[in-house]
Amino acid sequence: MAVFRITGGRKLHGDLYPQGAKNEALQILSAVLLTKEAVVVKNVPKIRDVMNLIELLMSLGVKVTQLKSNDYKFQADDVNLDYLTSKEFQEKSKTLRGSIMLVGPLLARFGKGFISSPGGDKIGRRRLDTHFIGFQKLGAQFAFDKETSTFTVSADHLKGTYMLLDEASVTGTANIVMAAVLAEGTTTIYNAACEPYVQQLCKMLNKMGAKISGIASNLLTIEGVETLGGCEHTILPDMIEVGSFMGLAAMTGSEITIKNVSYPDLGIIPSAFSRLGVQFERRGDDIYIPAQETYTIPSFIDGSIMNISDAPWPGLTPDLLSVFLVVATQAVGSVLIHQKMFESRLFFVDKLIDMGCKIILCDPHRATVIGLGNKQKLRATNMASPDIRAGVALLIAAMSAQGVSTISNIEQIDRGYQDIDKRLNAIGAEIIRMN
Repeated sequence: MAVFRITGGRKLHGDLYPQGAKNEALQILSAVLLTKEAVVVKNVPKIRDVMNLIELLMSLGVKVTQLKSNDYKFQADDVNLDYLTSKEFQEKSKTLRGSIMLVGPLLARFGKGFISSPGGDKIGRRRLDTHFIGFQKLGAQFAFDKETSTFTVSADHLKGTYMLLDEASVTGTANIVMAAVLAEGTTTIYNAACEPYVQQLCKMLNKMGAKISGIASNLLTIEGVETLGGCEHTILPDMIEVGSFMGLAAMTGSEITIKNVSYPDLGIIPSAFSRLGVQFERRGDDIYIPAQETYTIPSFIDGSIMNISDAPWPGLTPDLLSVFLVVATQAVGSVLIHQKMFESRLFFVDKLIDMGCKIILCDPHRATVIGLGNKQKLRATNMASPDIRAGVALLIAAMSAQGVSTISNIEQIDRGYQDIDKRLNAIGAEIIRMN
């Protein structure tokens, strides 16, 4: 098991280039199963979750060719469906929550989808009901084996229909869209997620020959087609990593430029950092963050305490709440962080309290942060990464602390951030990866 050893208190300076978006990549790579023709995907992030999915596709018989460092060609012209029910597939899919995204394409093209109950971050309940209810509305039969914790959906043919999703699930919307593109007739999905990840998937599917309208809204209309062809697709920069870098710059008082961020696809992320007093400038498609010794959290117009909460797009993504919480610990002022979607995502705050942060965990969903105003530096400590996003938030805290900290279980961080230690060391950090 690998460990990060971080020497805190170092100022960073330079340019950072965000990787390809993890959440988009998991959807896009699953969609290659919808056609027997070649699909080229560029800007694929080399992170643990994505590479595990590529390995899973290869085990299914998908031909994978690496064209450049982060560019790949996929061709699913000889898929081995028998592998789906193998013990090996069950074990591999358990370790990757993104494996659920394979079910929609397999059901659409081959009439059967099979998956073990997927793993992923332990951040609370993460229901799969939206996925399978959507498949059933398209005409699929659903079965769950309690003994093996495996899900099966099957259908002789899928038929388009109207559906109102019970939640605006990003992965649920994407999975249902991938099933519906080859269904007979028209499918209408209301209360669909409209995050950039879903928008990118729909644009790619249209390039493959699908007929999807309403992209970027919560009402998608899909006219089913008989077959899809190949295409070329480029994955967006990871907006979660962009936000993480903005938080890192603020916490360490560093001057950093984040390059090629695809600014229009960041939504309210930059302005949400402004609500914590973090200064930045948009320079073309780059974000420049000047060195700040302090940053002050304003109150609302009526004088009430600032609060930052997550919401479905175009609201603030829940994947950045951990970073916002850490950044608030060194601000001047107080803020309420409200994590609505996952009830276990704030439990990492005990590690921040050990470092000297003033945080009141009100309940599993809310934490009040009283900023230290950079007057009291955080203490170095030893800690473990509980999940991807809390892991990088703890890394940011350690980089701003006095002394040497260690973070174990960094495999969690590697699941979402490519060579994060090497990239940060290149601009002045001191992070040593040790076994």
